[in-house]
Amino acid sequence: MRIGVLGTGNMADALATHWARSGHEVTIGGRDAHRAESLARSIGGATRSAGLREAAGSGEVVLAALPFEAGALVVRELAPVLDGRTLLDCSNPVGPGFRLLTQGGPSAARLLAEAAPGAHVVKAFNLCHEDVWRMRPPVFDGRPLAVPVCGDDERSLARVHELVRNVGCEPVAGGGLDRADLLEATAALFIALWVGEGADAQAIAPPLACAAGPGSEA
Repeated sequence: MRIGVLGTGNMADALATHWARSGHEVTIGGRDAHRAESLARSIGGATRSAGLREAAGSGEVVLAALPFEAGALVVRELAPVLDGRTLLDCSNPVGPGFRLLTQGGPSAARLLAEAAPGAHVVKAFNLCHEDVWRMRPPVFDGRPLAVPVCGDDERSLARVHELVRNVGCEPVAGGGLDRADLLEATAALFIALWVGEGADAQAIAPPLACAAGPGSEA
């Protein structure tokens, strides 16, 4: 698969490294040519560097590894070359005090879809710190990490599911893009629990067999 990456930060590094190791052709795009070239070199494999527009036009899947504040602005500039492509959003619109910055408005993923209406936006990879995505693979107590994926285009969802598996995780169908706001709100809650309270967010949910209440497994 050909993958374009918009951004040169930690999420770009963590995810693109897995995908390059899986044999995909990765193009790292950034405004700073030196940073893009340095990241591409450190990832290795079939990875090269380019400007943002060239990276966007190079991929069947384009990862928007951009801060929430910059995402829609950058994507709007690149909208013509994103037509028909899978645009993967991993951003978290979480601000000071673990506040959800999109509360009462469109999700970050929806804002990207509005900025590039010809692209097929998919939301995934937003619930964990970048160092979790650097793990090879992210497996806990013998169980691969599950990654919720939200989107409307079946072909794009299939592509992202493959990329989730390349990271060593299991994709979970999260519904359409209209549910991306739930993923983003979940991230805000989890970050507040982990960072603000030092709480184990994983402990707040019962096992699947008991999710509908005691005795539901019978």
